[in-house]
Amino acid sequence: MTPSPWENEVNWVDAGDDPRPSPTPPQLHPPQQRHQIPLVMVETAFLASAASLIWLINYYFPLGPILRIFFPIPIALLYLRRGDRAAWMGTIVSGLLLSVLMGPTRSVLYVMPYALMGVQLGALWRRGYNWTVSMLMGSLLGTMGSFFFFGLVSFLLGQNLWRYTINQVTVWVNWLVLRLGLLAQPERIWIELAAIALIMLNSVLYLFTVHLVALVMFDRLKTPIPRPPEWVQVLFEYDY
Repeated sequence: MTPSPWENEVNWVDAGDDPRPSPTPPQLHPPQQRHQIPLVMVETAFLASAASLIWLINYYFPLGPILRIFFPIPIALLYLRRGDRAAWMGTIVSGLLLSVLMGPTRSVLYVMPYALMGVQLGALWRRGYNWTVSMLMGSLLGTMGSFFFFGLVSFLLGQNLWRYTINQVTVWVNWLVLRLGLLAQPERIWIELAAIALIMLNSVLYLFTVHLVALVMFDRLKTPIPRPPEWVQVLFEYDY
């Protein structure tokens, strides 16, 4: 009996040697990563709410510069603990929450510069940049935020807030000139440069204070930032 020509053929299905590529099963998150997703969401919501609450309390019950120091701290902590995506989500959530509670104008004034400053500081600290770099970058953003504030408020009020600031600085400069016994009258360009210098100096001092607060807080939370310069350790007798 002549054997069938099909008997010598390989049964590809049964042999399991199908030359066609099998469909790739969907990639699922590892169990540990799946357990981390709810934790990241909860922590993002909590720190975004904390940032919004600090801004809200400071607006209605101002305590001077005390609460202002903590404006960028929650977003920076979120970046250090959960990364850039969580920090940006925290920034968006805090902006939306403040927009509902206080209106979009006050919400924007928090996002620019404080929430963005938190993202910036968290990114620089996580990458290990020293205090000089983080303070310089943060001061530039803070200065830009001050001019953004002048522009937005002037637009909403219909008045030039920068001109009012220049008038105040002119009074201060004239007083200083009289105290020094000088007879020269400073020109407007020098007064404007003095105003910009004062804004930048205020931003530097603010960022230095934020760094000190973050150093102490984040060390206690087991999320340290880059170590301060030696003169800071000696000045504040901080043992790290």
